[in-house]
Amino acid sequence: MAFESLSEKLSAVFKRLKSKGKLSETDVKEVMREVRLALLEADVNYKVTKDFTAKVGERAVGAEVMESLTPAQTVIKIVDEELTALMGGGTVRLNSPSSPPAVVLLCGLQGSGKTTHAGKLGLMLKNEGHRPLLAACDVYRPAAIEQLQVVGAKAGVPVFEMGKKDPVKISRAAVAHARDYGNDFVLIDTAGRLQIDETLMDELKNIREAVRPTDILLVVDAMTGQEAVNVAKAFDGLLDITGVILTKLDGDARGGAALSVRAVTGKPIKFAGVGEKLSDLEVFHPDRMASRILGMGDVLTLIEDAQKNIDKKAAEETARKALHNDLDLNDVLTQMRQMKKMGPMKNVLSKMPGMARQLKDVDIDDRRVDRAEAIILSMTPEERARPERLNPSRKRRIAAGSGMKVEDVNRLLKGYDQMRKMMKQFRKKGFRRRFSGMGMPF
Repeated sequence: MAFESLSEKLSAVFKRLKSKGKLSETDVKEVMREVRLALLEADVNYKVTKDFTAKVGERAVGAEVMESLTPAQTVIKIVDEELTALMGGGTVRLNSPSSPPAVVLLCGLQGSGKTTHAGKLGLMLKNEGHRPLLAACDVYRPAAIEQLQVVGAKAGVPVFEMGKKDPVKISRAAVAHARDYGNDFVLIDTAGRLQIDETLMDELKNIREAVRPTDILLVVDAMTGQEAVNVAKAFDGLLDITGVILTKLDGDARGGAALSVRAVTGKPIKFAGVGEKLSDLEVFHPDRMASRILGMGDVLTLIEDAQKNIDKKAAEETARKALHNDLDLNDVLTQMRQMKKMGPMKNVLSKMPGMARQLKDVDIDDRRVDRAEAIILSMTPEERARPERLNPSRKRRIAAGSGMKVEDVNRLLKGYDQMRKMMKQFRKKGFRRRFSGMGMPF
């Protein structure tokens, strides 16, 4: 995940800070030096880093820290607040015109992910109850129109295209089509180049003049590091963008782009791409991102992910059966499928407070879930409901049917038995004991 290295370094700095009862001005200066180095290594813009550490340092040597009973916690709180402010302070959504449709012009360099993120944004808007329309205005890249049509079909969002005609005419016709057919958002997928050039910018300016977009969103690849900030600055200077979509924040990017874009351009990051699936697009929340960077988790996003992906009735039924110690392997299968919808397990767990550091060297293989699912699916409905009936011959049949070993079947059943025993203990003690150690049987 992005920011992983930065998060580790900041955590190490603050851990040393907690060992001190009181902080001197010298202590604060030493901490700020280490924070500055951590930010620079994360590819944060030099000027942004300098200004940030100056602000934090100024607040940290003030009375609120020096007179505090927990100076380390107070410094962490200041860093959290300043990180949030650095990334924009608050969440910024798409602009809404007085009369629809809202027109969103997506621009960026070739390979930044414009077409895919047009589909992701379309799906997000559709799930919010809107009627978006995708407009295919990249007439130069081979198969770009076809790619948008495939993405649109997967997202369930219609695509407007006129072949290889003038992109300005296509964009104007797409907006007219949206008005006629009741689409309240038009997402215009434009052409990119390998680098910023006059031809690209002239075309984007002409489209902007033709359709007067309510938003101009620059799609930037977070993996490009400091170059992402330079691209954002150049596009903003020529087009006056209204925001940024930062892609590949789930990768091993150092994260500096997210911390620098707002400070350098003055324009907010509105969305973040966090995975390859069309549903892997998040509204960018500076406060939540700051919490992730400082290793404090992101419980609100985790809750939102659960609300979007987990069937409420199924979850309530599972909870009821767990309370009565009545879970069978059908329930385990349902649980696994619900969890898979939320993305890679390591990403899910990392949003829990304090878990990011603990998971640093832990290898969580999501294929274990797939293997467990294959084993359960190789059982008959009766066997899933009454796994205690599984004798050696049935286990051999299940192992062969799932492509696993008998040992794998036994391991899953052992985990299931342990989970049932735990649930029984929790029920006896009124769920007063901690849930540490409770997990899925795989």
